Amino acid sequence: MNQRRAIRIGVIADTHGLFDPAIRRHFRGVDHILHAGDIGDRSVIEQLEQIAPVTAVSGNVDGYEQSGFPSETVVTLFEIRVGLRHVVYEGGKLTKDGRAFLDREQPDICVFGHTHQPKREWLRNTLLFNPGSAGPKRFKLLRAVGILEMIDGKIRPMHIELKKPSRKCPGKILGGGRRQFRRDEE
Repeated sequence: MNQRRAIRIGVIADTHGLFDPAIRRHFRGVDHILHAGDIGDRSVIEQLEQIAPVTAVSGNVDGYEQSGFPSETVVTLFEIRVGLRHVVYEGGKLTKDGRAFLDREQPDICVFGHTHQPKREWLRNTLLFNPGSAGPKRFKLLRAVGILEMIDGKIRPMHIELKKPSRKCPGKILGGGRRQFRRDEE
């Protein structure tokens, strides 16, 4: 059996100016990093760039145009179209602009932020993935980042809870499961 190396993409959002040192450990060895907005401070991106190449979009906290990052983008990573947009869901529902983005771009994966809540679900042939918030703790929401692992046409989306750095608790993987990655042209 000839198995290829897994491709790992680190996914982060809603840092609000905070770079948690645990991110270095969780993103060690990733091939690329996606930041889905509300960066808060350019130094967060600079620190992520020390780990792997970064694609980022701005969020509402970033002032969209003022941040220097686009409000949305689509990149092809390892033959997979990834849409990146800060607001796709709001109030537990897909927004009108989020749906328009998905219909227009038809990405294989759509990474988003804004809600501060980890989410992974399939909408038709698109994986919708929110890593949760890696910024300062707000309300009772857990802090988290994500990993998208791709190998042999399958994708494994994972959430990793961020806690205070500790040798005893390096982070808890909150899910996974493999799902066949389907593409429209198949």
